[in-house]
Amino acid sequence: MNFHELFDFLEDLNANNHKAWMDENRNRYHKIKDNLYHWLLEIDDELTTINNDHHPMDAKRAINRINNNLLYHPQKPTYKDHFGMGLDKKPGKSDFYIHIGINECFLAGGFYKPKRSNLNSIRDAIDYNGDKLKDILNDKKFKEHFGGLMDEGKLTNAPKGFTNDHPHIDLLKNKSFAVARSLHNEDVLSPNFKEIIIDTYKIMLPFRKYLNQAVTV
Repeated sequence: MNFHELFDFLEDLNANNHKAWMDENRNRYHKIKDNLYHWLLEIDDELTTINNDHHPMDAKRAINRINNNLLYHPQKPTYKDHFGMGLDKKPGKSDFYIHIGINECFLAGGFYKPKRSNLNSIRDAIDYNGDKLKDILNDKKFKEHFGGLMDEGKLTNAPKGFTNDHPHIDLLKNKSFAVARSLHNEDVLSPNFKEIIIDTYKIMLPFRKYLNQAVTV
């Protein structure tokens, strides 16, 4: 996969963010997207050897649409400045996400702003055995890679059904259970980018398995 070409395309698209330009460069876009798809297939094959429960890549959903949803976000430009890709995404379960853009690159996973039923199930799991999740989050390698949970939209008070003196109240206040590892463009362009992804997937896996079990039980 030639990520120099990918970044060059995104730079040009960002400078010409309209349909007329995209129509003229449609073949260029599809070439990059096809190469990206086959690169993802290689990674997906390796991930199946790491996780027995790994869900095979969905060809239609592996790479997110590059069009912004202008119906709900009319203020956004027509096209995104990044490629977003989801792997190991079984319906209703957490995913592993790769984000490659001109302004931001990162690897992420878990449940970002999950639907209410999943959020309730995760909170029930924490109520039952929050120590296990804390051990995962406090693991040295985990903290080095991700720091901690994304705290966007975190509640200031205890969620319904819990009290502020709950031993795991800090976790229960979260509305997202997701983590991210920031990358530099140089990481993406480096020859060991695939190894960075696989290593990150391994370290994140206990966290995602905890969440998947929570929403399954």
